[in-house]
Amino acid sequence: MIPELGLFALVVALFIASALATLPIIGAARSNLAWMQLARPAALAQFVFVLLAFGCLMASFVNNDFSVVNVATNSNSQLPLPYRMAASWGSHEGSMLLWVLMLSGWTCAVSLLSRSLPLAMVARVLGVMGFISVGFLLFILLTSNPFDRLLPPAMDGRDLNPLLQDPGMVIHPPMLYMGYVGFAVAFAF
Repeated sequence: MIPELGLFALVVALFIASALATLPIIGAARSNLAWMQLARPAALAQFVFVLLAFGCLMASFVNNDFSVVNVATNSNSQLPLPYRMAASWGSHEGSMLLWVLMLSGWTCAVSLLSRSLPLAMVARVLGVMGFISVGFLLFILLTSNPFDRLLPPAMDGRDLNPLLQDPGMVIHPPMLYMGYVGFAVAFAF
């Protein structure tokens, strides 16, 4: 049930990102105040749903849900808890979801910290960030779904790549992605 909730949250995040990518930009072009004002709540809602999806993926790893392909191929019941949590971004699918989480976090930060900027500018910036999110969310949902099911479920997982079983793995990718994805903010402006 948790993986289905995560997948549902990703689909909702895609719809929110689609609205964020279109309505505020059209509103800025037509001076429609109501559409421009949708940008901030949409950015926050997108972050909440992507965070929920990532939380569902991490819960699947922590609970050793080997009915999820991603968990079965990148974790093991004997793996220590910190590495099981880090295994959630140790695969392509999980790292793409971490990337989108960071992107939606930056989008939310821009929406919260841009109160002094003109509304039309904020609407355009958040709209561009919404377009980027739409691209990544579509990629995840169509080609790299981290919530694919394995039927019948595996008895145990294959294990995390031994090269990734290092304390640096726990902090390195989130810190690295925070910096890389932060360039989307500069691009949007």
